[in-house]
Amino acid sequence: MSRLEGSPRSGSLGVLAVHVLFLFFVPLPTIAQGYPERPIRLVVAFPPGGGTDVAARTITPKLSELLGKQIVVDNRPGAGSTLGTELVVRAQPDGYTLLMSDTTFGIVPVLYPKLNYNAERDLAPISQVISAPLALVVNPAVPATNVRELIALAQAKPGQINFGSGGVGTPVHMCAELLKLTAKINIVHVPYKGAGPAFTDLLGGHFQMMFPTLQSVMPHIKSGRLRVLAVTSEKAASALPGVPTMAEAGAPGVVAVAWFGVHAPAATPAAVKTRVHAEIVKVLQDPTVRGRFVNEGADVVGSTPQEFTRFVSNEISKWGKVVKAAGIKAEF
Repeated sequence: MSRLEGSPRSGSLGVLAVHVLFLFFVPLPTIAQGYPERPIRLVVAFPPGGGTDVAARTITPKLSELLGKQIVVDNRPGAGSTLGTELVVRAQPDGYTLLMSDTTFGIVPVLYPKLNYNAERDLAPISQVISAPLALVVNPAVPATNVRELIALAQAKPGQINFGSGGVGTPVHMCAELLKLTAKINIVHVPYKGAGPAFTDLLGGHFQMMFPTLQSVMPHIKSGRLRVLAVTSEKAASALPGVPTMAEAGAPGVVAVAWFGVHAPAATPAAVKTRVHAEIVKVLQDPTVRGRFVNEGADVVGSTPQEFTRFVSNEISKWGKVVKAAGIKAEF
């Protein structure tokens, strides 16, 4: 028998170990029950003004009201959304740092195979918030009033028609790549650090065309500062009656939607994730929030975490095929 077996010292150590384990495991439910006790940060991995930022700022006022604490939208752009996403991955998993995820979330894993994180493993899906078509818009100075005319213009001037995006691998970029593949045209990508800065240059005539999210571009369409040629959804958008889909306009195969949702660090307590999910669903049932999204051409979703998980997995598979077919490569 060893010196410690059966000794008073051995018994004390055993009791101490039990207390340590008890203290280690008990706080999580306690923290979850008191959540939230301070402001919450909702990270947007793009600059202000783009679709992800607009979606985040649409839900945060009502979500703050329901949770009883302020929600601060924190724009962290860079490296095709990976900087902001990794910030959330590395954050304390306590529910006080969340990610406003978007379509790029399903594209980046196939575009950047050497990421410092695994999106599906390191982040927990809370809920998909909305999905919305993108819109093909051009600067009014472009001599094309429909998609067929734009394709003809690009064919007549190969390499001279430029399109902007919020960065390599964003849905704005990928939709234009789909058009390049299906219409067999040579248009040139001009990447920016977000859709907001790209809008500024499109309005200024620094490039000719873009595929922004419908909700982010609606003010510019209504003001006449940009000309809309088509939407990328399977069906016409109710917010833009009379505007055809890409297929109807002569570009079949260019079908895509932008989506937005909320993710949390994977180790976030289950009770916290459940609370956030429940309040997001309530937010999306609010007539004001719902009405704003619908008026901008978006479909309100409010999915379960399980549904959102399957959806993201399918997105990664779909965009992986496009990245491969288009030969798109990105480096930090």
